[in-house]
Amino acid sequence: MKTLITNAKIFYQHHLMDGEMLFDEHEILDIAPTIERQEDWQVVDGQGLAILPGLVDTHVHLRDPGYTTKETIATGTMAAAAGGYTTIFAMPNVKPFPSTADVMERYLKNIEEHANVRVFPFGTITNDEQGKVPTNYRALKELGIHWFSDDGVGIQSEEVMALAMKRAKEADVMFSCHTEDMVYRKQKASVHESEYATQNGWIGIPSACESEQLKRDLVMVISNGLKYHADHISAKESVQALHAAKAQGADCSGEVTAHHLLLEDKDVKGPMWKMNPPLRSHEDRMALIEGLENGDLDFIANDHAPHTMEEKTRPMELSPFGIVALETAFPLLYTEFVENQKRWSLNQLIGWMAEKPAKRFGLEKCGKLEIGYRPDFFIADLNADVTIDPDTFQSMGKNTPFAGWKSVVDIKQTWFEGKPVYTKQK
Repeated sequence: MKTLITNAKIFYQHHLMDGEMLFDEHEILDIAPTIERQEDWQVVDGQGLAILPGLVDTHVHLRDPGYTTKETIATGTMAAAAGGYTTIFAMPNVKPFPSTADVMERYLKNIEEHANVRVFPFGTITNDEQGKVPTNYRALKELGIHWFSDDGVGIQSEEVMALAMKRAKEADVMFSCHTEDMVYRKQKASVHESEYATQNGWIGIPSACESEQLKRDLVMVISNGLKYHADHISAKESVQALHAAKAQGADCSGEVTAHHLLLEDKDVKGPMWKMNPPLRSHEDRMALIEGLENGDLDFIANDHAPHTMEEKTRPMELSPFGIVALETAFPLLYTEFVENQKRWSLNQLIGWMAEKPAKRFGLEKCGKLEIGYRPDFFIADLNADVTIDPDTFQSMGKNTPFAGWKSVVDIKQTWFEGKPVYTKQK
């Protein structure tokens, strides 16, 4: 069936235009100020709201299989839809780890049966994320898996990483790396290493924990030619390392999370602000913002990491790392940087949250509203008055530091493959 949305502001060719959009379940058929309609079309009144491209998140923890008390494929992908995301990449630290073709086949079937939006799973870089034996990348690539990560742990052995990169280059696949050199991390560390941490009796994690292993990896990437992506960058030294590597021709990119753009170490009040990498200094946060603006960092991802409230209300050193983010990222970033500061344009934000991650991760016809592209989009009021309330989240995880924050964005509906998959309850 063909559907025509009328009376809308459509984000088309990098700006909002008054118009109409025609699509079916396969592709966008037309976008124009007016479209001559036919009787058999379904017509939807856009009510003057903004129609924006479905967002793409390359860093999501769905916790399923293995940790379904925290999140499931169904709830996690519904949270994605509620946040405007129509394509997400699922991190592989689930149980069993998707390190073999047999496990990955079962995982893909589970995704097909339960996902509400498009999900691409990562394979692991090393078997079961043990950091010892590289995964058989070719076997997983035959199943359509082109992306590999050991997210949650850094690969400590330079020799293992060098061998893994060699085999990944031969298989023509991409690495997405959480860099963390455990030499720099003390037991029970939970926040950024700073005077503020010491004042609160917290053990800190220095920036070198992230940046030194990233620098190690980038040296090998330059010589190897591997396609490499750096996860959740938090430190100014890491931004500088990516800048230098790109200048030398490395095929590398880097992401930054919404929480690292919005918060810093002195905002930390307890476990709801605990994530890995941690919120760092004001200087680091400014370097992340500027790095995104000048291209040293490439786009925004979320590291959506649901936990139970029982876990997140433990003492700081015992609480797990991570916050939920899918349902708050676009509303809060738009509110802060587009509406309040007027530092970014809507075009920049959509580029960093849809078009650029889609392009970097090789997704066809995603991330833009264009004729011939996938009919994936969300409908939002950009002049609303919304208070972030975790009790309304679609995610099972309610662990957010943003409870009570105000947003001017109210996401009303999300469409995936030409059909509505999320509608906000009034």
